[in-house]
Amino acid sequence: MVAVNSIGGNLKLPHIGPECTVRADGEVTLDLVQMANAATIAAVGVRRKMPERAVVVALATAFQESKLENLDNGDRDSVGLFQQRPSQGWGTPEKIQDPRYAASKFYSSLKKVKGWERMRITDAAQRVQRSAYPHAYEKWADESAVLAKALTGGAIGAVECTITGEPALRGAAAATALAAGMRLDWGRGLDSVESSRASGLTVTVQDARIGWRYAHWLVSHASGTGLSRVRYASLEWNAPDGRWQPVTGDQAADNGTVVAEVFS
Repeated sequence: MVAVNSIGGNLKLPHIGPECTVRADGEVTLDLVQMANAATIAAVGVRRKMPERAVVVALATAFQESKLENLDNGDRDSVGLFQQRPSQGWGTPEKIQDPRYAASKFYSSLKKVKGWERMRITDAAQRVQRSAYPHAYEKWADESAVLAKALTGGAIGAVECTITGEPALRGAAAATALAAGMRLDWGRGLDSVESSRASGLTVTVQDARIGWRYAHWLVSHASGTGLSRVRYASLEWNAPDGRWQPVTGDQAADNGTVVAEVFS
């Protein structure tokens, strides 16, 4: 399900179907479901004003616990991205299987760990998870750092996903789902969003880092929302091609606006 070629070495595992590739001081390849979950985990961390290192810890934990898949079972009563257990006070199975809820609970627990910022990734994760394999999280530290840098806006055109086949949604339904998903992940911290029933939405942003957070989030969630195109600054991503390419003239967006178009 995940193939990784990153800073710390070369680890290859089987994957199925279309891919997303993230390049930010290293390279990570995920499937579309994993990419969407990673983007949500990062967005929740940013929304909660957690530093980038916290996002690295959260992603490394989800990599190890579920391979970034929202599992409906696990060891004993564990479920979800972080394999949290209802019997241990994490919430009901239904709540834990909401990626936003699960990520928020993880960050809340991490924040209570004194000195987590200075710990190794695996030690910080273990203080939250209390796993039988306390050192296992460290093997995902480099991969998670690549994802965190891209998804928190620290890299330009870093998330590329190829979307083929019939769009999940079209037109007004796609635009509505896209706007709703952004608001759920980013919350009140989301800058101004304007939806168009015909074409998609535009997001007004304060700076380039925020712009790339949203642009990368949009691409990460493209497969489930009917997204066909994203434009930000001088670059454009298209679903079938899956790559960021330069745009010029009237098609170019400025640094203050992220433009997302859906399939009609």
